[in-house]
Amino acid sequence: MAQTVADKFLKDSATKSFDLNHRQIINNNIDKYDVAFEKGKSKFFDLENSKIKANLVKWKTIENLDKYLLDFEANFTANGGKVIWANDAEEARQEIWKIMEQRQAKSIVKSKSMATEEIDLNHFLEGKNIETIESDLGEFIIQLLNHKPYHFVTPAMHLSLEEIAKLFHEKFDTPLEATAEELTMKAREILRDKYTSADIGITGANFLLADTGSIAITENEGNARLTTTFPKVHIAVVGIEKVLPSQNDLDLFWPLLASHGTGQNLTVYNTILSGPRKNTEYDGPEEMYVILLDNGRTKVLEQKDQRQGLYCIRCGACLNVCPIYQNIGGHTYETTYQGPIGSLISPHLNGMKEFKHLSYASSLCGKCTEVCPVGIDIQKMLLLNRRDAVQQDIVSGVEKKGWGLFTWAIQKRKVIDFFGGKTKNFFVRNFFKKAWGSQRELPKIADKSFAQQWKEKQKNDK
Repeated sequence: MAQTVADKFLKDSATKSFDLNHRQIINNNIDKYDVAFEKGKSKFFDLENSKIKANLVKWKTIENLDKYLLDFEANFTANGGKVIWANDAEEARQEIWKIMEQRQAKSIVKSKSMATEEIDLNHFLEGKNIETIESDLGEFIIQLLNHKPYHFVTPAMHLSLEEIAKLFHEKFDTPLEATAEELTMKAREILRDKYTSADIGITGANFLLADTGSIAITENEGNARLTTTFPKVHIAVVGIEKVLPSQNDLDLFWPLLASHGTGQNLTVYNTILSGPRKNTEYDGPEEMYVILLDNGRTKVLEQKDQRQGLYCIRCGACLNVCPIYQNIGGHTYETTYQGPIGSLISPHLNGMKEFKHLSYASSLCGKCTEVCPVGIDIQKMLLLNRRDAVQQDIVSGVEKKGWGLFTWAIQKRKVIDFFGGKTKNFFVRNFFKKAWGSQRELPKIADKSFAQQWKEKQKNDK
């Protein structure tokens, strides 16, 4: 029998959870984030009020998504840009390829973009013999290793400095004992020429601004600015949920994204691009395209209960506080978006049948909901995903029979009280040891039920 995505997830999770080296690296990086985050969020006069306001802005936007997307298209087109609507990953890839063929493009430089990871663009372009270079340092590192991003804010979080130094030594003959600064300077040396020689620059965008027809890009390295400045064509691949009603909303969303993403007051480079180069401008692309990517997002939009998953601004804060993510790592999820938010949206983006298991990969501790800067009730959404899996009849036969028997028994007090604690404990140890008890101590059921104990108490109190 072929191994399912869920089977692989369980197998990889068990392996990664006991990888002590991996745990040390992740804990060290997340500890640094925690310190920065505490400092960053303290800069807000009233953080909870800011989160409520952000939630309301995103609620308004997602509930009127069609209007704001059309406003963006009209205004961006008026600025001289071109909008392309892509229903799925294949359409997005083919539209990019059409632009490349028209321009006879042979080389691409990319800044960090989870949307392009989602459509597997690098692999597609490699198949067309197109040189594609990731210019974000973390993305550049994992591209050299042929890895997927481990985390959608810090894609190389799973690697130690020693591992990166070894990689650069093998690829570029740098010293094995090179410092982080020396490795960064080497990457800079390699990448500088790529910006000026690339035919096309490809980016994502953190936000789409409906009222001005602009995209907003947030970064710390300046590579996105270089990617959008030198090549003659700029293509931005952006999920349709990234739209904000107004440029004025950035005074709220930029600080929230910075503080929750990296603990900064404001990210180093925040850029607003409204179209191709004007006649009065000295740099910038001759053509600019924005590909509005659906790729399952309207399926999330259809879910009235779970559509708030589209409020996400990809800050990564929920990953950093999640005990599951910290133990099993980012690659185990086998999805573009990992952690709690990935567990919420991936079953809808990629198929509930294949990815329903992610909705169970949660302790429901609520830390993800607590930390979310736009107030997504992630833990509740995960429970609703579980509900949908049951309603769609895609749970296993054993699970259905087990819960059916439990539901029948729990509603009949005489049945529950008929069996003593010894019998119940025997049943739990023998029937749930493999499912629930392989990594935890199973609970010991009392000799008498609560109802029996209550009756005895009432009798003794008289």
